[in-house]
Amino acid sequence: MQSIADLRALCAALPHSRETFPFGATTLVFKVGPADAGKMYALTDVQADPVTISVKVRPERGDELRAAHQAITPGYHLNKRHWVTVTLDGRVPPELIRELIMGSHALVVGGLTRAQRHDLGL
Repeated sequence: MQSIADLRALCAALPHSRETFPFGATTLVFKVGPADAGKMYALTDVQADPVTISVKVRPERGDELRAAHQAITPGYHLNKRHWVTVTLDGRVPPELIRELIMGSHALVVGGLTRAQRHDLGL
């Protein structure tokens, strides 16, 4: 998994995920939740080479990932305790990238209100 197309396909398969560009034409943000109040769970620069993706993680998991993988760094322009940025240059196994994206989605869904989760059927 090293392309924007790969990221889009994976994120599109997650429940109630949608693509937005709230920070400009090159920053693709994946959100989950109500259309008017969705929460960000991943973001990438569509022009970056190599491709990177930032995802939300539990703080202790972020520490563990950064220690184990040089291609995983604190979240770029994000809360460094809760976000990591993964460089998709082959150094991080595709299975781990998928796990991180799906885990980020799950963390954000867990942070939605009970009513929001109910409305979305989650």
